[in-house]
Amino acid sequence: MACSVRWAADDWGSGFTANVGVTNLGAARSSWTATFTFPGDQRVTGGWNATVSQSGATVTARNVSWNGGLAAGATVTFGLQATYSGTNAHPTDFRLDGTACSIG
Repeated sequence: MACSVRWAADDWGSGFTANVGVTNLGAARSSWTATFTFPGDQRVTGGWNATVSQSGATVTARNVSWNGGLAAGATVTFGLQATYSGTNAHPTDFRLDGTACSIG
């Protein structure tokens, strides 16, 4: 596993915010890209500490200028705001630079 991920969401019915912590378990990186897949109809409306975009169910978060360096063993945190209808299950298939992460 390339990383370990923490996901903490604050849900209010039709929307939520999520704080994500990604710990690098591999070699140091000068930039990073984290991806994950929503299992439902969640739609990202904003983000912080990363450039967050969404295509279909897949969300991509890329480092911004002040947090590109990610040393081995270090954790980067970012967040997002999103909407949904129905259920708000946690995302799956977290990856750091394309390599699978464990969810902790």
